Amino acid sequence: MTNWPDLFVVSQFFDQPVCDTIVAEMKAAAGAAATVYGSTVSGTIDETVRRTFRVRPSNEIVALVTRRLLSCREAVEKYFAVSLKECEDPQFLRYREGDFFVAHQDGNTGLLRLDTEQRLVSTVIFLNRESESPEAGDYCGGSLVFSNLRERFRMPAEPGTLVAFRSETTHEVTPVTRGERYSIASWYR
Repeated sequence: MTNWPDLFVVSQFFDQPVCDTIVAEMKAAAGAAATVYGSTVSGTIDETVRRTFRVRPSNEIVALVTRRLLSCREAVEKYFAVSLKECEDPQFLRYREGDFFVAHQDGNTGLLRLDTEQRLVSTVIFLNRESESPEAGDYCGGSLVFSNLRERFRMPAEPGTLVAFRSETTHEVTPVTRGERYSIASWYR
């Protein structure tokens, strides 16, 4: 029996005050519909596949997240037994009620000839908590779910937790049913 899904998890990647600061900036930042990559390099908006907002917090927050991801690169390399050169700019994502991202893979599948194919390890950083009955700042739905032909695994969302996985791993974000989900996605190449 294999250990599936193969996840590298760091709880307290960011502490609660840092999560709160990032979420506050994300709430105030301008955003636009997040794109989906397919046969074009630039990506398109397809709300039948992905509905969420990508926002841009301050340069200081972007630099903080990037530095923290780069400081974790060696541990990720060791865990997945791969050589990683860099990480992509983080995407700051705000999912509102009804927002989702269908089951997909982030790269390293050999199916497309785009920059995304260079992605070896994907990361998600949760900034707020998923809950059955949310308190202030929590959300319902919006689960990060991994799937294969036989199994489904729901990753519990705790603020400040980083989860990393091979980019060819199928995953999705289920529809948010209440509140807003805040997270950061990035990829190591």
